[in-house]
Amino acid sequence: MLQSLRIKNLALLEEVSLDFEAGFTVVTGETGAGKSILLGALSLLAGERADKTVIRQGASACEVEASLYFEDARKMDALLAGLDLPPCEDGLLILKRSLPRDKAPRLTVNGGLATLAALQRLGEHWIDFHGPSEPRRLLKESCQLELLDLYGRAGDALAAYQEKYQAWRALIAERERITGETRLAPDQITFLENQLVRLDALDLTDEAIEALERDFQRLSKAQELIGLTSALANGLTGEEGATGRVAALLREARQLENLDPSSKTLADRLSAASIELADLGAEFEALAGQFNFDPEQAEQLQEKMNTWLEVKRKHGGDVRTVIEARDEMRRRLEIQGDLEGALLRLEKQIAEAARIARKEAAELRGLREKAARELAKIAAGSIAQLGFKKADFQIRLVPLEELGPTGDCGVEFLFSPNVGEAPLPLNRIASSGELARVMLALKTVLADLDGVPVLVFDEVDANVGGEIGRVVGEKMAKIAKTHQVLCVTHLPQVAAQGDSHLVVEKDQSKDRAIVTISPIQAHRKIRVGELARMLGDRTAKSALAHAEELLGSR
Repeated sequence: MLQSLRIKNLALLEEVSLDFEAGFTVVTGETGAGKSILLGALSLLAGERADKTVIRQGASACEVEASLYFEDARKMDALLAGLDLPPCEDGLLILKRSLPRDKAPRLTVNGGLATLAALQRLGEHWIDFHGPSEPRRLLKESCQLELLDLYGRAGDALAAYQEKYQAWRALIAERERITGETRLAPDQITFLENQLVRLDALDLTDEAIEALERDFQRLSKAQELIGLTSALANGLTGEEGATGRVAALLREARQLENLDPSSKTLADRLSAASIELADLGAEFEALAGQFNFDPEQAEQLQEKMNTWLEVKRKHGGDVRTVIEARDEMRRRLEIQGDLEGALLRLEKQIAEAARIARKEAAELRGLREKAARELAKIAAGSIAQLGFKKADFQIRLVPLEELGPTGDCGVEFLFSPNVGEAPLPLNRIASSGELARVMLALKTVLADLDGVPVLVFDEVDANVGGEIGRVVGEKMAKIAKTHQVLCVTHLPQVAAQGDSHLVVEKDQSKDRAIVTISPIQAHRKIRVGELARMLGDRTAKSALAHAEELLGSR
């Protein structure tokens, strides 16, 4: 759950630190007061992109920081480990995002530097936003299918089907590719065969190519290399070489040793140096021999290097891409030898893959049929509580002509708000207010299945009022029994049911507008006044009395 949030220099807000409790938190304020600042801060911590216009004018940077507590942090720690970020300590996840005006942004997770992509990955696991546009998503079949699969716990079955579906589609793509290839002409076949002979003459390993390039460098500079190594060998072991001069010095050192035995160590060191110089001379002479390529060897080396340079330029700059090109040439020749046979074998593979995919799709459809009956029944009861006493809600599976990425069936949510009217697809019948209530009913049903701990509802109670507003609040409170819920609302019936209550206010009495966010749940008089404002007049006795009634024993 979200424990604390600190916002500094974001839009019109200078600085605020807020503590949060579990359960249902409502956020209220006049239209335009700046309630979106709170949601914007949470969005920034969830990885939403932002430009520097969000920085408060006159400030050098804006900062947002939050701490979240997980009673069981094992899943979060596993995700953090995969992102190479520090684990939670005592279940705490610390997120911080700084957006300077003149520097690069800085993001940290538990003190470790993080990327925006990492913040987005984490956001998917701790917060879920439901804004004013959320009900419109219900008009999309993909959203309806997602909700149905969530209720039916069909995630594993869907993943199993999609694996088989992708395997089937890959075989079809291979058939199309092979079919689209025209039969090669004799001269094309001859060309490919010659190319393969040349490529097979190369040892296509990193080590072998490295040795080829090294030997070619030696060949191209052979004369210079031979001259240098021969000169070094002659300078060491030739008639006038260093070893001869050192030998004369060694004889004198031995004479000194006979006269002064204490100099023996020096004479021995000179003897060792003489032996080392002789060895060096022999090794330089042997190295000169390596550079002395015979004509046939030089020709073969030149030919191999020409081949390597040609294929590297044509197919890519490393051994792996050249190997792939070689294997593709060999595959094309093999297919030409038995094009019809290859296609026949592929058709059999496609048929078998399709059979397996259809079997998985049928199992997935069975789960969805059961889930559709149950979800429709439960959702219909929840919708009835939201003011549609005689409404009809159904979920119908629609068979597809062929397998698709999500199975062999689509889904339609059907709704009739009035008795005696046949249910029709939502996009043909529902108003925005009706959509909002249908979505809220579904969210209430599915809340227990949603593993994301923090749910944010931004004015999802729009177009709802009166007695239904109270029911909306009750449903929000019900969701808050299993999740931490933050709800931006204009309905006093909803606001009164919050366990915590934040008020956003904008002060424009001075030279500059200032936004403040204040918790008021501990101040009953202030909270009653805020509810009375939402009812129409914070000073009217009737509004204050109604607010007291709404708040009840809270």
